[in-house]
Amino acid sequence: MMQIELFLKYLSSVKRYSENTIIAYKADLYQFYEFCGLERSNEDFSRVTTKLVREWVVAEMRGDLRGNGARGKLSAASGKRKLSSVKAFFRFLVKEKVIEVNPAENISGPKLPKRLPVFVREEEMECTLDDAEKKKGFSGLRDFLILLMAYDTGMRRSEIIGLKVGNVDLSRRCIRVFGKGGKWREIPIMTELVQDIECYLDARSRVVEGEHGMFFVTDKGKPLYANFVYRLVTKELESHTSLAKRSPHVLRHSFATHLLDNGAPIQGIKELLGHSNLAATQVYTHNSVEKMLKIFKQAHPRA
Repeated sequence: MMQIELFLKYLSSVKRYSENTIIAYKADLYQFYEFCGLERSNEDFSRVTTKLVREWVVAEMRGDLRGNGARGKLSAASGKRKLSSVKAFFRFLVKEKVIEVNPAENISGPKLPKRLPVFVREEEMECTLDDAEKKKGFSGLRDFLILLMAYDTGMRRSEIIGLKVGNVDLSRRCIRVFGKGGKWREIPIMTELVQDIECYLDARSRVVEGEHGMFFVTDKGKPLYANFVYRLVTKELESHTSLAKRSPHVLRHSFATHLLDNGAPIQGIKELLGHSNLAATQVYTHNSVEKMLKIFKQAHPRA
């Protein structure tokens, strides 16, 4: 599996992909490696054909390759991601002149169902933040700031976890965020958020003993971890909304949707979210169109 390991190192050192992304790539490629029986061919990737890749995709979608006795069909999103991993790997092998042709290049992945981003209504978001702000002590202050920052800046969970104290510039009222693909962006912060950050940093200084530089910390002063943020957001949204999906990404969706609903230009939202292309941001316009159509049907005499 030497070529796979070289590819993963390339993703880490050159492409600057996140650790979670690299773990997902590794799992996908190892499954593909075993399915193709490459360990019996001395890793001869040139023997992999388009037909073999298609057979692997079908087997994955049927759930035939799931371990621990688990069965059931794979979601279209998971199937598309797995195929994307294999395509990227073969592009790397072509680039490194290990093989001449990418056998997965012209294979289309499963079609994804069109889904509108799930978001919290503005009044529900206000209730969520109001209740969180009432909690006492360092943990209450930190939990409130996580929710507030996720909603006020649109940062991803991984960006919140990876945020460092040095990336928060209160004098310029902005946060420097290290996002997907190793790209930096700056997000402006409002006066109220600046005040909340100042209060948190003061409390944080009394909790952290050995300074490590990470902005958000546990009650014991250690760097925060992904599951902590997920559980916190899920619990708070469960108390104030009826949404089936309550992940931290819902707050990012809410940030973008509420900005758009209140007149912010989509190009500006794109920059704030750190999207590489406008198409990724335009999905939020569908929610606004749906909202306008609803108002039209209620108000227009011929609707």
